[in-house]
Amino acid sequence: MEVAITGASGLIGGALANRFETEGHRVVRLVRPETTKRGGDVVRWDPTSDLIDSGGLEGIDAVVHLAGAGIGDKRWTDARKRAILDSRTIGTTLISSALAGLQRPPRVFVSGSATGFYGDGGDRELTEQAPAGQGFRADVVRAWEASAQPAVDAGIRTVFLRTANVLSPDGGLLPYLLLPFKLGLGARFGSGRQWFPWITLDDELNAIRFVIDDDRVHGGVNAVAPEPVTNRTFTKTLGRVLSRPTPWWAPGPVLSLIAGRERAREALLSSAKVVPAVLDEAGFTFGDSNLEAALRRVLSRPPRP
Repeated sequence: MEVAITGASGLIGGALANRFETEGHRVVRLVRPETTKRGGDVVRWDPTSDLIDSGGLEGIDAVVHLAGAGIGDKRWTDARKRAILDSRTIGTTLISSALAGLQRPPRVFVSGSATGFYGDGGDRELTEQAPAGQGFRADVVRAWEASAQPAVDAGIRTVFLRTANVLSPDGGLLPYLLLPFKLGLGARFGSGRQWFPWITLDDELNAIRFVIDDDRVHGGVNAVAPEPVTNRTFTKTLGRVLSRPTPWWAPGPVLSLIAGRERAREALLSSAKVVPAVLDEAGFTFGDSNLEAALRRVLSRPPRP
């Protein structure tokens, strides 16, 4: 199989490219023109300049689009919010339009998305049939998915992988939490009753491979573990795995001071009880369903260099 990947330098994209190459598949990485890379196949693209070498994508079996600015690593200034939105919509429009114009388009386009699509859902169980929520994150994800419409209109099977918080010692949320938790400073956020969607990196990679292979799957797909937990449960579980107490709590006003009011409200205090209905119905098997077992497994090995 031949697979093209954007965002191949990120946590998910890098691990996905390595897995496909290990399995003997050809991987084509979409990289910026100024990027220097030794070995491997590359296609040059630059969404900010509307530049893409679409000829390098002819005959590719699957395209996995994961590029986008980090949404939780900086304060949400107006400039940062614009960068978050543009990095998703402009890039997705560019690559989906390029795929739509190919003589030999891919049989599947897996476009990155996020559980932020649902906004704050309270205690409601959120399947893929739930409507989009409100707020900045929901608006971004809705526009992000809409940007893939050229591929949909061209008849390319398109999957929007609505990914939860990915648990891995190599990147994402977990490395930021480990130091304070190891120091005995792990704390729940606000009331701790808000639902916290999660998935391990291995299951994320397996889900991507599954939706590539299964021609029945299209549209929104929740990439989340099947046993949702609250922030309180997550905090207690991580503390137990690290053998550290977690008696503390971070009030909403304190989180607003640290992260900014809007970011704290939407990224730390909002609730999303998301369940993987489409994957379950399609027969996908999760390797990591129980949070404590998953954390013990992923933290049992050192981070990759």
